[in-house]
Amino acid sequence: MNENRRTRSGHTGHSHPRRRLAMAVTAAAAALALTVGTAASLPAAATSHASTIATSQSAIPFTGQPADPGQGNGGQDGSNGITPGNGTAPGGNAQSPDTVRGSDGSSQQDSSPASTEESTGVVLIDTQLGYENAEAAGTGIVLSKDGLVLTNNHVIADSTKISVTVATTGKTYEASVVGSDSTEDVAVLQLKGASDLQPAAVDDDSVTVGDDVTAVGNSEGQGQLQAADGTVTDLGASVTTTAQGSEDSETLNNMIQVQADIVSGDSGGALLDDEGEVVGMNTAASSGSATVTGFAIPIESALSTAESIIDGEQTSTNTLGYPAFLGIGVQQDSQSGQGQSGQGSQSIQPGDGSSNGQSGQAGQSGQSSQSGSSSQAAGAVVAGVYEDTPAAEAGLTAGDTITRMGSTQITDGTALSEAISEHKPGDTVSLSWTDTDGQTHSAKVTLTEGPAA
Repeated sequence: MNENRRTRSGHTGHSHPRRRLAMAVTAAAAALALTVGTAASLPAAATSHASTIATSQSAIPFTGQPADPGQGNGGQDGSNGITPGNGTAPGGNAQSPDTVRGSDGSSQQDSSPASTEESTGVVLIDTQLGYENAEAAGTGIVLSKDGLVLTNNHVIADSTKISVTVATTGKTYEASVVGSDSTEDVAVLQLKGASDLQPAAVDDDSVTVGDDVTAVGNSEGQGQLQAADGTVTDLGASVTTTAQGSEDSETLNNMIQVQADIVSGDSGGALLDDEGEVVGMNTAASSGSATVTGFAIPIESALSTAESIIDGEQTSTNTLGYPAFLGIGVQQDSQSGQGQSGQGSQSIQPGDGSSNGQSGQAGQSGQSSQSGSSSQAAGAVVAGVYEDTPAAEAGLTAGDTITRMGSTQITDGTALSEAISEHKPGDTVSLSWTDTDGQTHSAKVTLTEGPAA
């Protein structure tokens, strides 16, 4: 097994015939970062969205993560190569697979349509990544009758719109993000107007090696739940994803390891025991071999993180609601690689902010490629500006260098991301910058709501 990918399948924002894994992201040339929040709260490039969602590749807004507002086509092949299930590459466990989130996608061979019993309490999740002109799909688990849903953070990251369909009734709801934790790869959604939903049955026993299990999920984002039978092969496993595009690698510990045909799109889905109760949340899977190794977050761990989010508990790794957003792409220092808010270096092309650095061409401000050389003043160099955002309204353009936000001096993109993360949508802040002619400017901007962190 060569690589582990998240189980979120992805497809390009243009065609939707068959949603593919979205874990792989093609590296973009210039390193940029989008400025919307802290590293943990920044959206990742659509192409880097891999997980159990099907996503298409596109640019990403700067919410603290490097992104490229480019064109919005987000990569032509749209397949991020992210395989469902674990979305994170294996890392621990005596295996040393390449935890690459992006592979060219794999098809599920050993599965069958989920039964009504297996589908109870499991939902299909579809997201739109507006700034990246992309779409994605994954799975979720119903926690309450009034519509609280548990899923992986990577399933909803960078989304600007989320719709959730209850598998057993076919009814679709609009969803908002209650909060997410990128370190634990957990997110909680609230379905609008939901009532009398059937929550999933959660196991109250301990899972053990050798137990029979069934992974249920929106395999390959095809809009139909599939069930893949398997066996628990290890407990306490560690999985590490391979950094791709603007997404850093990450390690998840204490995972349930299973031998089951988990694919992209399954992320956020239920791992059921032989009694039909949820013992884990599908999160990542391996690729590159005939035998698929899947990884699931133990349900008790996922619920513990979810409960803190629902209770409004602020931690160093979670984001409650949506992050504040300025609306720019920031050029990263070539030496820092993925440094910025957790996103890899991507060439960010101004424009609508929908492309991920892959091939996005900015619709409006043209390409801002390497603006801001070493001769420029210290600050965060704007690589691109997304349309209809606070940055655009303030008059920022590609090549400008942001030097101050409020009383905070901005030395680079990371500093800007951290400064923005201190604010909430709706906050008004003063911004100072220098244009390419050396002229200084300042303006008051009201931060808006950014994509899901």
